[in-house]
Amino acid sequence: MFTIDAHLDLSMNAMEWNRDLRCPVQAIREREEGLADKPDRAKGTVAFPELRQGNIGLVVATQIARYVAPGNKLPGWHSPQQAWAQTQAQLAWYKAMEAAGEMAMITDLAGLTNHIDYWQTSLDDKKAIGYILSLEGADSLVTLDNLHIAYDYGLRAIGPAHYGPGRYANGTDATGHLNEQGIALLKEMDKLGMILDATHLCDDAFWDAMEMYTGPVWASHNNCRALVNHNRQFSDEMIKALISRGAVIGGALDAWMMVPGWQRGVSTPQQMDCNLEKMLDHLDHICQLAGNTLHVGIGTDLDGAFGKEQCPYDLETIADLDKLPAMLLQRGYTQTDIENIMHDNWLRFLEKAWG
Repeated sequence: MFTIDAHLDLSMNAMEWNRDLRCPVQAIREREEGLADKPDRAKGTVAFPELRQGNIGLVVATQIARYVAPGNKLPGWHSPQQAWAQTQAQLAWYKAMEAAGEMAMITDLAGLTNHIDYWQTSLDDKKAIGYILSLEGADSLVTLDNLHIAYDYGLRAIGPAHYGPGRYANGTDATGHLNEQGIALLKEMDKLGMILDATHLCDDAFWDAMEMYTGPVWASHNNCRALVNHNRQFSDEMIKALISRGAVIGGALDAWMMVPGWQRGVSTPQQMDCNLEKMLDHLDHICQLAGNTLHVGIGTDLDGAFGKEQCPYDLETIADLDKLPAMLLQRGYTQTDIENIMHDNWLRFLEKAWG
């Protein structure tokens, strides 16, 4: 079934992990054998051949570069200008993949419609994977002038925060309301008709954003606090607020977000019984709150600085998303429900946002 994944850090993997995503996952793993600079070496799950194998024809692909102030122990860049330069290197990689016929940027409704038609009718066994460009964490926007530059080159969604304190908004494991810069950013995004990604916003900033932002809002990769109690997750009240805004929430496949009690670097997916069903539990929880299947989708975050060691044990590569329709059917979801979850909800959201 045609599938949309609303969150993949493709350029980060290419530019910082040095992965050639044109190669099959197994080839990338073999090239990384013996490397120990990152915990997920030789354990990646995402590459273009596997995206095509899984019929994942449209993704939301990120740029990401965090600014870290003195004393901030998170990994990142020491100035916003350095962070901006890193996002431009990532953009250059996306453009190189477009030139090679591997990817196709989608920026408007006409392009979306054409791409869906192409993906469904083309007999090419190496179809270009459509991507919508999103910025995860806004730290790299040196000023709002950079926002306009980014919009002009195709950026269509922004999550203002990532982990920790940010220049525009505080994110996971931090607290605090939107600052003046963050308020100005959201107002300018609103004028441009951009998509606000509520993922990673700390609770204070989330509620500020819900109150002031009038444009389209989604949550590209988020799970439920009721099932795994952590500030990275959405509370039921936050989920209901997103539902009231017509948002779609993408289920993430990072194991610590899926099952309670995960210990990084200690727990294993098998030990914690972390499988694809656990992600469906989170999606089902949102469906129960909504009373329908119109507000959930897939946003895996696979290879988002983790690999096989920290994702469902029944997923070898991202192609295994094609297991989900049968699993949903087994749970009693109808064919229409399944199509909603796998692609239609994201498509309807984009049609409304860009229409």
